[in-house]
Amino acid sequence: MNEERRTRTTARRSTFIVHRCSVIVLAALIAVSGCTSRHRVVVGSKNFTESILLGEMLAQTMERAGCPVERKFNLGGTFVCDSAIRNGGIDAYVEYSGTALTAILHRPLLQSREQVTENVARAYAAQHLHWGPNLGFNDTFAMIVRRNPNLRTISDLRTVEETFQPAFGYEFVERADGWPGLLRHYDLHFARTPKTMDLGLTYKALASGQADLIAGNSTDGLIQSLGLQVLEDDRHYFPPYDAAVVYRENIPRKCSAALESLAGILDDAAMRRLNYDVDGLKRPVRDVVRQFLQSKKRTR
Repeated sequence: MNEERRTRTTARRSTFIVHRCSVIVLAALIAVSGCTSRHRVVVGSKNFTESILLGEMLAQTMERAGCPVERKFNLGGTFVCDSAIRNGGIDAYVEYSGTALTAILHRPLLQSREQVTENVARAYAAQHLHWGPNLGFNDTFAMIVRRNPNLRTISDLRTVEETFQPAFGYEFVERADGWPGLLRHYDLHFARTPKTMDLGLTYKALASGQADLIAGNSTDGLIQSLGLQVLEDDRHYFPPYDAAVVYRENIPRKCSAALESLAGILDDAAMRRLNYDVDGLKRPVRDVVRQFLQSKKRTR
């Protein structure tokens, strides 16, 4: 009888030890999983093709350097992404210097590229955000119309301000460097209030005749594919919009080093081609970015 009791006691102890070990192992796995998640670099993007392409470029570059990455693309406009990186919802995304200066920091317009970059970098550093590197291209706002031999510059819009229907993304009608400021700078007085719509729909509206003037980006691939025309900013209203990586200063060093390696990787023409590959040729973003990075690796 005593022998049977001892056997049962030993069995219960063995079961307890196995259970306890299982709990410890499970807790360790959860801790490791939590640690991995916490050290994952979260890359964001705005809600248009170029921003998603650039977000994917950041993500693939860091993954090649051995950094675990989480993608949070198509978040929304400028203010959504800016809020996300400041509150830790994302760790990196691509912003434009002129947008950061005027729309985010509410600073006066500056035309000097060096002054814009210096002002923005200093302001971001004060909030533990790193500005840069610049990717190498300037994606300035572009005022776009259907092809018209009588319209070459923004000043030429005075001849059509009574009849033209503008259509813009939601941000452009509100931003300090957007429509209201452009009207003042060029002394324009459009008779029709702009239609507002998702940014991606403005090109379709222009091409189909539902709108006569839109605000796009100078590197948009749809400008060429739809046969549209960019008006020259002849009175130099728009500041430089150099595309730059913004990242939180507390990301791992190998990840920030990977992001720094992207300095100067693109020019205007290259960015335009990438946008066209997605918007015009309907290729997947990941494939377009992967092919581009492989081509740059071969040439370096």
